[in-house]
Amino acid sequence: MDTVHPIYLVGGSKGGVGKSMVTLAMADYLQRKGTHAVLLETDTSNPDVVKALRDEIKCAAYNLDDADGWIGFVNFCDTHRGAAVIVNTAARNQAGVTRYGGTLARTLARTLAELERQLVVLWVINRQRDSLELLHIFGQTFPDTLTHVVRNGYFGEPDKFTLYQESQLRKTIETKGRSLDFPDLADRVADEVRSQRISIRKAAEVMQIGQRAELFRWRELCDDMFSKVISIEGIGHEQ
Repeated sequence: MDTVHPIYLVGGSKGGVGKSMVTLAMADYLQRKGTHAVLLETDTSNPDVVKALRDEIKCAAYNLDDADGWIGFVNFCDTHRGAAVIVNTAARNQAGVTRYGGTLARTLARTLAELERQLVVLWVINRQRDSLELLHIFGQTFPDTLTHVVRNGYFGEPDKFTLYQESQLRKTIETKGRSLDFPDLADRVADEVRSQRISIRKAAEVMQIGQRAELFRWRELCDDMFSKVISIEGIGHEQ
């Protein structure tokens, strides 16, 4: 019998918070741990993550603003029951999160029950208030979902995330999930990954030795972060 892996949804709603880099890092982590993973991209207008990973893992892109997209989304998860599904979500504003989140919640509730899957959310934030407001809206739509908040180190050390650190929202998140710290990657290396649209695995093979050294340092820190919330056996870690 296939191992039942969760559906990992990388959210954040705002553009530019670092969802794509977290998605690339998660795919790299799962691959190196020997876990079969597939990617589902919902940003069909700018599918950069698909372009980076399509030669390594099975990828699909669906627009979840229409019925055909939802049909494809659900069928993709069903087809790949033995794989960990990574969902990279498109950027949305507050109204979009409210409307889209409600549909997502209703559809996934039925789908997850039938597929016997758990939904695990990694919500990426920066230090701005609107990033937290979008998380709050998402949390109201998914009150029972296991959600982990990812503080993107590109925007500063954890103690710089003052709004989140001092919020009731953090306390609510940490009753079930975790607050995680995604390590900053040197701009020179991150820019090369993004501009060439390559995977982390590919970058580790083709970059110059100096860039590779930085990438390996960052990779180890990513491993530490993901190991806290991802079990390669397909069962979430206990708190």
